[in-house]
Amino acid sequence: MSLTVFAPATIANLSVGFDLLGAAVEPIDGNLLGDRVMVEGIAKGIELESVGPYKNFLPEKEDENIAFLCARLFFEKAAKLKNAGIKITLYKEMPIGSGLGSSASSVVATLFALNEVFDHPFSSEELLLMMGEIEGRVSGSIHYDNVAPAFLGGLQLMLNANHKLCDSIPVFDSWFWVIAYPGTSLNTSKMRALLPEKYGRADLIRYGQYLSGFIHASYKQNEKLAAEMLVDVVAEPYRSPHIPGYLPAKCALSELGVLASGISGSGPTIFAVADSKEVAQRAEDWLKKNYLTSKGGFVRICKIDRRGARVV
Repeated sequence: MSLTVFAPATIANLSVGFDLLGAAVEPIDGNLLGDRVMVEGIAKGIELESVGPYKNFLPEKEDENIAFLCARLFFEKAAKLKNAGIKITLYKEMPIGSGLGSSASSVVATLFALNEVFDHPFSSEELLLMMGEIEGRVSGSIHYDNVAPAFLGGLQLMLNANHKLCDSIPVFDSWFWVIAYPGTSLNTSKMRALLPEKYGRADLIRYGQYLSGFIHASYKQNEKLAAEMLVDVVAEPYRSPHIPGYLPAKCALSELGVLASGISGSGPTIFAVADSKEVAQRAEDWLKKNYLTSKGGFVRICKIDRRGARVV
């Protein structure tokens, strides 16, 4: 048996929810934005093949590839499958170090596909724990704000409660999410290292106000309040100077009428929220002309992807 699974790109943090909020996104033009993984049974062992436009950015050694690590962890935890074999083909279609959950997309697609092929030995919660474990090996710390939305879809709030890791919160159907990847990459671990070890009391209070205000506004479906709450006091002040063109872009997007903008994940991708397609297209045009810095850059107008990982 063989099957192919797709896992979507994600926007983590969403300015107001550092390590606590993440959203899956899909372009409105119908094209897929994310990674695909095909798995098929073989006699024994783990075989891996990487293809796609970003395959050359993956580790040369097979046992350092994130899809291989996923398979090894999967078989370690599924004792009854210790003699099983699998071939994995990773279609690496997401740029690495983009701030769009590239590693999470690969992790989610691989583990989801393995669980499907071997008739669901793990629950969704168990799978999510494994996804976070592998993601932590890439970024330096375990967090779920990319893997959870890539797996489950929608806008996810990380709870880290004993009985529930995350839960979905309401989204605004009228919002368009414009994402612009300039074509350069940033190391997630290095971008995390830019953040201070401690924050002042005033920052903590403001962070709590903005996050709780955004969650409240989401449930009340108060778009104006939700947009006003999308303020980053945790990461943007420290990361923005290290993302070329980010601050001028944020100013220009505001003048174009977007509701809010911010750094997607650790950057360098920028996201902007618009309440109409016309505003989103103006933002798209400006970003294409002014924010992209290399041939590999792109801009997409997206909606929230409610499906998450799925067989394609």
